[in-house]
Amino acid sequence: MDVLAGLLDGPRARGAFLLRMVMEPPWSVRIEDRAPLCLMCVTRGEAWIVPDGGGDPVLLRPGDVAIARGPEPYLTADSPGTAPRALIGPGGVCRTLEGEPLAQSMHLGVRTWGNAPDGGTTVLIGTYQMDGEVSRRLLDALPPLLHLPADAWNCPLMPVLDDEISRDEPGQSVVLDRVLDLMLIAVLRTWFARPGAEAPGWYRAMADPAVGNALRLLQNEPARPWTVASLATACGVSRAGLARRFTELVGEPPMAYLTGWRLALAGDLLRGTDATVESVARKVGYSGSFALSAAFKRVRGVSPQEYRSGALPVGS
Repeated sequence: MDVLAGLLDGPRARGAFLLRMVMEPPWSVRIEDRAPLCLMCVTRGEAWIVPDGGGDPVLLRPGDVAIARGPEPYLTADSPGTAPRALIGPGGVCRTLEGEPLAQSMHLGVRTWGNAPDGGTTVLIGTYQMDGEVSRRLLDALPPLLHLPADAWNCPLMPVLDDEISRDEPGQSVVLDRVLDLMLIAVLRTWFARPGAEAPGWYRAMADPAVGNALRLLQNEPARPWTVASLATACGVSRAGLARRFTELVGEPPMAYLTGWRLALAGDLLRGTDATVESVARKVGYSGSFALSAAFKRVRGVSPQEYRSGALPVGS
C-alpha cells in the first residue's frame, strides 16, 4: 500500500450522504454541515461555490468537479450575489434561514432535491461524514476549496455516479460509496500531479526510489521495531543518506513521521473500535499501554483514554 492509499483508507465512504441537486435560478444554499469533505460535480448548467472568509468564488460548469474541505461553511448558488434561501446543517438536514424544514417541500425523488424538477442546473453531491485521525494528514494537504475544470481531468465515473445516485435497489448505498471513493481518488491524483502543484512532501517523496520505498515500509509495517539504520538497510542505502534525503523531501525525519503515523492509526482504533489500549499499542508498534500513553501525552497532550472519551477533537 502506498502512502496515498493508506491515507485514503481513512476517508473510505461508509454511508456517505449523496444527493442530486436540481435547481432553477434564482437559488442559493448555505452549507453549514461541518462535514470534513464534500465532492461536487456539475452535470448541467452552472453553479458557483462561495467560501466563507473572503475566498474567491469558483464557477463550476458541466464536467467540473470541486472538493470543499470542512468544517468551514460555504455557499453554492446560481450567482455569487444571490442571497441564501436554504441552509444545510449537520447530517444533511435542510431548512429555511428561519428554521422551517424544507426536506419534504424540495423532495424530487430518490436522492434528488431541489426547487424545480426540470431545473436548468444539476449538481451531484457526495459528502463524507467520517471521523478518522488517519485522514487528517490528507485533509491538511488540501486547500479549503479544490477545483478541477472538465478539461483538466479524465474520469469516466461522473456519468456512473449520475446514473446510480437516483436508483433504489438492494445494496445501493454500498455501490454509491464505492463510486464516490473512486471519484475522490481520481480527483486527488489529478490534483497532486498537475503542473505546478504544491503537493505535500509525502506525496512528492513517493517518486524518490529510496524515500518512496521507506515511506511504503513505514506505512505497511508500522508495528515493526524500526530504526533509521534498519530502515536504511531495508531500502539499500546508507543511514545518513536516507535520514538526510527523507527529511529534505518529507519535511520531517523518518522516526518523527513514523511516530505521527503510529499515533494516527492508534487514534483511529481508539475511537473506532473497543480494542483495549494495550492491544492498540501493540498493533501500532508500541511495547504496551504505558509506552503508547507516554507518546500520546507527549504529542497530543492527553492520555489514550482521555482521547477515546473525546477530550481532544478528532484531527487536533
